[in-house]
Amino acid sequence: MLAVAVLVSGRGSNLRAILNSSKLQDLIKVKAVVSDKSFCPAFDIAKEFSIPTYSVGKFTRPLGGKEGTLSFDALQNLLLTSEINLLVLAGFLKLLPPDFVRAFKNRIINIHPALLPSFGGSGMYGINVHNAVFKSSAKVSGATVHFVDETYDTGKIIAQRCVDISDAQSPEEIAERVLVIEHQLLPDVIEKIALGKVFVKDDRVVVVS
Repeated sequence: MLAVAVLVSGRGSNLRAILNSSKLQDLIKVKAVVSDKSFCPAFDIAKEFSIPTYSVGKFTRPLGGKEGTLSFDALQNLLLTSEINLLVLAGFLKLLPPDFVRAFKNRIINIHPALLPSFGGSGMYGINVHNAVFKSSAKVSGATVHFVDETYDTGKIIAQRCVDISDAQSPEEIAERVLVIEHQLLPDVIEKIALGKVFVKDDRVVVVS
C-alpha cells in the first residue's frame, strides 16, 4: 500500500477528494497532512479520518499528540522515517526548499488549476490563476498534475484534463468548473502511481493505461 503525505494550505477539497475516492481505498494510506499554516480548514478533514497533522514554518502552535510545528529539515526526517512513498501538494502554496525536493525526487506531485505551462509560476494560485485565464479570453482551461521541482510549476507534466470555459462569465465560474476536474484528475493520477504506471523515461513522463 502506498504511504502518502498530503500538503495543504487551505480548505482541503482535494484532500477530501483523495480520502473519499473509492479507487484509492485499497491502494494508499494517507499517513500525514501538512500545512504551511498553524491551522487551516483541511486539518479538520484530517481529524475526521484520524490522520496526524503537522505545521511547517517558524510560528508557534500548541502541541498535542503527534502534532507539532516543524522545520523543513525536521519534516523531511519525519517523512523519511515514516517511509512515505508519495507527497501530494493539494493546494500547498509555499515553495519547497531545494534540498527537500531532491530528497524526494520524482516522489512529489502537485495539482495546478490551469493547463501548464500557461498560467503558472510565482503568485499564480487560486483565484489569481482564474483571473488571468479569464482576462486572456482562453476558451478552455483545466487542471495539471506534475512532478515538483525546485521552482513553481515547472516540473514535468504527468496528466492534464480540460474543461470548456468559452461561455464562462467570471473567474469564479471558471474556478468552479476547474475544481470539478481537479477532484477527478488527482485521484486518477495517484491511482496510476500506486499501480506503478507512472515513470520517467528518456526525460519524459510516461503513463501506462
